[in-house]
Amino acid sequence: MTMLKEGRPTRPVAVAHEGRPTTTGNKALMLEEALIFEIGSHDTTGVDIAPAPEVKSRLGGLERRKALALPGLSEPETVRHYTRLSRQNYGIDLGFFPLGSCTMKHNPRLNEKVARMPGFADIHPLAPVATVQGALGVIHELAEWLKTLTGMAAVAMSPKAGAHGELCGLLAIRAALEARGDARSVVLVPESAHGTNPATAAFCGYAVEDIPATPEGRVDLAALEARLGPDVAAVMITNPNTCGLFERDLKKIADAVHGIGGFVYCDGANFNAIVGRVRPGDLGVDAMHINLHKTFSTPHGGGGPGSGPVVFSAALAPFAPLPFVEKTDDGYVLVEEETAGEHHAGSFGRMVAFHGQMGMFTRALTYIMSHGSDGLRQVSGDAVLNANYILRSLEGALDAPFAGSGPCMHEALFSDKGMAEGFTTLDIAKGLIDEGFHPMTVYFPLVVHGAMLVEPTETESKAALDQFITAFRSVAERAKVGDEALKGAPYFAPRRRLDETLAARKPVLVWTEPAAAVAEAAE
Repeated sequence: MTMLKEGRPTRPVAVAHEGRPTTTGNKALMLEEALIFEIGSHDTTGVDIAPAPEVKSRLGGLERRKALALPGLSEPETVRHYTRLSRQNYGIDLGFFPLGSCTMKHNPRLNEKVARMPGFADIHPLAPVATVQGALGVIHELAEWLKTLTGMAAVAMSPKAGAHGELCGLLAIRAALEARGDARSVVLVPESAHGTNPATAAFCGYAVEDIPATPEGRVDLAALEARLGPDVAAVMITNPNTCGLFERDLKKIADAVHGIGGFVYCDGANFNAIVGRVRPGDLGVDAMHINLHKTFSTPHGGGGPGSGPVVFSAALAPFAPLPFVEKTDDGYVLVEEETAGEHHAGSFGRMVAFHGQMGMFTRALTYIMSHGSDGLRQVSGDAVLNANYILRSLEGALDAPFAGSGPCMHEALFSDKGMAEGFTTLDIAKGLIDEGFHPMTVYFPLVVHGAMLVEPTETESKAALDQFITAFRSVAERAKVGDEALKGAPYFAPRRRLDETLAARKPVLVWTEPAAAVAEAAE
C-alpha cells in the first residue's frame, strides 16, 4: 500500500498506457476505491450525535466491552465511496447481459413507477382485507393471467423464487401421493434440467436418478420409459431445456409418467421462450414454477425475495399451498386454512407467512397488461429470433454442438472445441470483459464440455447483438490461434484475473483492528 497525503491507504494496481502503474491506483476517471474500513476512522463520525445517557443494563453481563470500531465517514466521503463502487459494477442499464438461462432483460421503468404508487408500496400484510382490496385485486388478476398463459387450473402466488417454487410443486406432489396412500421414493431428473431440480428433490427426501440426453441434446425418451415404475413419484423436466432446445417429446413423457401414476414437474425458468405460444398444461404438465424476473421483467430479487408463482393442473390444485385470493360478489377474500373448503382440503400448508412479493406482482402485471396477449407472443418470438441470430452469426468461429438439432430457443449454446491447446472457456469469458461485455454463462450445462451459454433476450437491438457478435468472434479467434496475451485478460477491468479456485479453497481472512483497540486489548 501507499499512503495518500491525508493518510488514507490505497492500492496502486492500475496500469496506465505503456504498462506504467499509476501512483494512486486510479485509471483516469475510473477511480480505485479502498474498503470502507480502510477509508474511515473508528474514532470520528460525519454527524454530531449527543452522547447516549447512562442506563442500567438488562443484558445480564453480556454487555459489549469495547467499541465496534465501525468506520466513520463524512457525507461527501460516504457518497463518493458508494458512487465509485457503483461505477465498477455491471448492470443491464449499462450494457448487454448475455447470461444463458437467466433472462437478464431490461425492466421497463413504467413497472417501477406503478410499484411505487401509494397503496402498493406502503401497504402492510396484516392490514385488514377490506382496506387492501386493490392489492388483492392485483394478485388475483396476475394469477388469472398466469393460469391463462399456462393452461393450468390453479396457481400458488406465494413462493419467493424458482427453487422455492420447485419445493412448492414437489410438496404438492408428495401431498397428492400420500392422500391416496401411495408414497413413492424416486424423482427422475434429465441431464438437460436445471441444477436446482435434483437439489430440490433431494431436499424433499426423494432419491434422485438421472435420465441421459440424446446426442441432439434432448431427453432420451426410451431411457426414461425404461426406468418408469411404481416407485417413481415424478419427473422434473426443464422445457425449453438448458441446451436451449424445446423438448418435443414432453407430451409423450407426460403420458408415460401419468400412466404409472406419477406427476410431471416442469421447470418454467425458460418460459420466456414460449410464452404466448405454448401452454404447458396442454402438454400434460402438473406443476410448473414461473420466474417473474425472467419472463415478466421484474428485477432479479427485487431488493429481497424474488417471486416464483407455481401453476398446478386440476389433479394437483386441491393440494396447493395457502393462502390464495378468491374473487366473490362482495370483493376479494383471502382463503386461509380455516376457510379453505373442500376444493383445497388437501393443501400441504403454507410456503411463507403472508401472500408473496407484492412489489414483484405489481411490476409483472404492469408488464403483462402493457404488452397484451399479442405483445407477449412477440416477446417470445423476438427472444428466439435473437438467439438464433447469434447462433448462426458465429458459425465457423465457435463450435455449436446442437446446431444441427434445429433452431434453438431463447439461448445459443457453444463449446470450447477447436481452441488452441491450453486455452479454455474461461479465457474467452475474461477476454469479453476487456471488450466491455459481461461474460455469458460458462461451464453450464454440464453435458457440454467448456460450455458457453448465451441468452440475448428480446430487448436487445440488432445493433447491440452485432457489436457483441463481433467481440465474441474476435476473442474466439484469439483462443483458436493461441494468442498468449488472452490468458492474462482482463487487462482493463478494475481488477485483473483472480485465482478463483485458490480463493475458494484457501481464503485469506484478515481483520486488522484500529491501533487504539489493539492497545486497549493489550492493557
